[in-house]
Amino acid sequence: MALAALPFEESAVRRSSVFAYPDDIQLRTCSAEDLIVFKAFAARGQDWVDVERVIVRQGEKLDWTHIWHQLGPLAAAKEAPEIMDRLGRLRKTVEQ
Repeated sequence: MALAALPFEESAVRRSSVFAYPDDIQLRTCSAEDLIVFKAFAARGQDWVDVERVIVRQGEKLDWTHIWHQLGPLAAAKEAPEIMDRLGRLRKTVEQ
């Protein structure tokens, strides 16, 4: 759940789309790129596992320019540049 308190969150809500599940259930979901940003920013153990799974599943469809552009300022504000480094290493590992 995002409350759109930050510009990135507002952007993620604008970029979201509706996903239809069986039994006529519809749920608004964020893009794969925005999910990577949310998860990498949180940077907990399970978040990195989730990021890896998204990268594997989405592959070449991911817009890495968007991911880097959104995550960079968030990591800087959190004073955690290691987030960018870890995501870069994870991307290289998965894409090999």
